[in-house]
Amino acid sequence: MAHATTPSDQESATKSPPADHVPSKESQIKDFISTLPEREGWSQPLIQYNKYWFRPQMLEKILLVQDTYKPRADDIILATQPKCGTTWLKALAFTITNRSRYGFADHPLLTRHPQHVVPFIEIPSLGMDHTEIETLPSPRLLATHMPMSMLPPGASSGGCRVVYLCRDPKDTLVSRLHYENRVVKGCNLSMDSVFSMFCEGFSPYGPFWDHCREYWEESLARPNNVLFLKYEEIMSDPVQAVRELAKFVGVPLTEEEESSGVAEEVVKLCSFETLTSLQVNQVGGVARGNTVYLDNSVFFRKGKVGDWTNHMSQEMGEKLDRIVQQKLQGCELVF
Repeated sequence: MAHATTPSDQESATKSPPADHVPSKESQIKDFISTLPEREGWSQPLIQYNKYWFRPQMLEKILLVQDTYKPRADDIILATQPKCGTTWLKALAFTITNRSRYGFADHPLLTRHPQHVVPFIEIPSLGMDHTEIETLPSPRLLATHMPMSMLPPGASSGGCRVVYLCRDPKDTLVSRLHYENRVVKGCNLSMDSVFSMFCEGFSPYGPFWDHCREYWEESLARPNNVLFLKYEEIMSDPVQAVRELAKFVGVPLTEEEESSGVAEEVVKLCSFETLTSLQVNQVGGVARGNTVYLDNSVFFRKGKVGDWTNHMSQEMGEKLDRIVQQKLQGCELVF
């Protein structure tokens, strides 16, 4: 699979700097991003790169980790678009992969937010930089919002296992709208405005359909390395989803665990009701680098399937469905 080009791959048309001056990687990336298409409409302008749209600071981080992230064969990468169940997937995968270390009565998720226990590849924690994850012991459980084609070199060829979770685009859009208006001070986006932009493929990490399609096609080509999940299917049968996820990441449930109800315990611990009731998920926050701080509670809204009907008309829903299916034409993926 072809991977994203980076600024170092671009030929510079500017005059060479003095021999004793070597711009930092960060400054090279900033300069490169300043040359890319920019469009306003969301809570802040988005930059287009390799057909996808990103917040400038996110694109900086994505380009930076192209060189710094060193995939390991036993890495497990949880991939999502924002607002597609990232927090839930982190909780499930962390609990499944660490069930031999922690009991349910004193589990880390009772006192730590799921966003804290599974780091993002491209988003460093407070006080850390993009090399933080290289210090983690193997096997690493990591997360990303990057499109498949923009994962750092080696992530697809080096044996990593990738779990991708997608969600109905209508519910995704509703969740995105509420998130932007809640997180960004003074932001008051309307459903009509974000609906139009989303339908054009203009949204953070969008186009939505291309992001899904890349992971879907990779899951067909490499089913042992890429697992494609749907939020709605997990909601309808979470116990089966736990079994499937455990098997895929190499720690299948034993007969004893099946008979003792371990899958059901995982589901209960990671349920929306349990997680939202915990004090740790109601107070405090999650740092994103050194400049962004998000309240823990913003990662939980309703978690419902079909909530879009309370926020957009039936006509809007049908229009978005038609657009997504048209964009996915020739692909067996349906919503």
